[in-house]
Amino acid sequence: MSLDEVRARLDAALVALDFDGTLAPIVARPQDARPAPGTVETLTALARRVRRLAVVTGRPAATAVELGGLAAIPGLVVVGHYGLERWAAGELTSPPVAPGIALVRRDLPPLPDGATVEDKSHSIVVHTRRTADPAGDLAALEAPLGALAARAELELVGGRYVWELRPPGIDKGAALRSLAIDAHPGAVLVAGDDLGDLPLFEAAAGLGVPAARVAVLGADADPRVAAAADLTVEGPAALLSLLAGLVSSQS
Repeated sequence: MSLDEVRARLDAALVALDFDGTLAPIVARPQDARPAPGTVETLTALARRVRRLAVVTGRPAATAVELGGLAAIPGLVVVGHYGLERWAAGELTSPPVAPGIALVRRDLPPLPDGATVEDKSHSIVVHTRRTADPAGDLAALEAPLGALAARAELELVGGRYVWELRPPGIDKGAALRSLAIDAHPGAVLVAGDDLGDLPLFEAAAGLGVPAARVAVLGADADPRVAAAADLTVEGPAALLSLLAGLVSSQS
């Protein structure tokens, strides 16, 4: 089993974890997200056992660090905006914001009652989770948001009750490959919960080393995420238990 191979090579492993839905339970308001209890302690212990520990998120890197209290974890790298940003040892590197983001801010189409807009600086996210018909409203917004993304020379990417308008050509798979170039891992473990994590899973399988892909399932998980994984767990707390078990097996 792939997890056993990662366990056997843990000291050479690259571990890359999503934030929302993976380390932190999904909440109605993104700014209210917090990691499951014990996350920082578990990741601190894991960071001391592996070659490289990273959080790979669609959020701004600094936001994930602040919400998660992640700055205390030794050696942690936080890759934000799907790879545009990198935070390590308190230092953040970030490129200029794409010009099309200002156009999106100005020209967003009318949104249904309950929809919210999350401005991530490098991208704009429209959430329908709190509308009367989250799935229907998400589908209805695809055409107008897609047209806006095309005008702004951005990419429209869907997720669980979200549309995100962001610069093209970036995803979590490219972020993982960049981390692997630096770390030269002998094994890799990745974990995610949503469609945006599928490139992460695909990249993990293509690195040429033993890989374990963990789908963290919630109440409304997309079945494509579980289908792409090697194993599944039920929610962030269960992922922490799995990671803690890896650490304890090396004691």
